[in-house]
Amino acid sequence: MADLPPVELLEATHNFPCAYAFKAIGRGDETFIALVVSIVREELQQEFDPPFEVNHSSRGRHVSVTVSPWVESAVQVLAIYERIRTVDGLVMMM
Repeated sequence: MADLPPVELLEATHNFPCAYAFKAIGRGDETFIALVVSIVREELQQEFDPPFEVNHSSRGRHVSVTVSPWVESAVQVLAIYERIRTVDGLVMMM
């Protein structure tokens, strides 16, 4: 998995607080989707799921999960990425 962007780059390209899109691509099952969404919810300490979209590959082997929560800082973004990196079945994240 590629290195995460530095805090300085995130701060230079985003006006925090703001909406931020996390995209994770992994195995095409409901567990992967639930884990990615719950990581974002837990890291943001929310009682509800943040907005998210799911797209399945044509053969159903992979799924793309895009979660678009409101984040307060670049540090918060990096903390979420660090946790998403640990999800079983993760292929790529953006």
